[in-house]
Amino acid sequence: MPPNSILSYTPSVNVDGVRKLCLSFPGAIEQVVWEGDLTFKVGGKMFAHTVLELAPVWLSFKCSWENFAELTERNGIIPAPYLARAQWVALETKEALPPNELARRLRESYDLVAAKLPKKTREALSLATTPKRQSGKQKRPTATPLGKPRSKAKRKSK
Repeated sequence: MPPNSILSYTPSVNVDGVRKLCLSFPGAIEQVVWEGDLTFKVGGKMFAHTVLELAPVWLSFKCSWENFAELTERNGIIPAPYLARAQWVALETKEALPPNELARRLRESYDLVAAKLPKKTREALSLATTPKRQSGKQKRPTATPLGKPRSKAKRKSK
């Protein structure tokens, strides 16, 4: 799903809807890390985590510093246990965020994590935004202050 279409996508506010959305991001995979938990990763790094069994929180994801402060002020959203220092929030209920906002926040989480991946990993995932530098440029000959080319012969010391 292209990044712009995320705004028109309304996920079901359940594990299946979150799974479908997260796996639509380029290079995203799912992995059962702990028994009963499903983690979504890009380039080997987590960007979202949900539970498959009843638990105090049902979904956690990374966000920016600004959004972390704003989101944790809302009812039903808390700093994620063990991950709050890395700006992760946890949703206590499925009603904590409207579906469209949830989709936007999950994409933001993915983008934040993907942006920190090594350049080669981003390129492999088609995430690199900077064009490659062209090589093969010829070097200009260096000149002395008088405009004469420098001699390549080494001077012998006395």
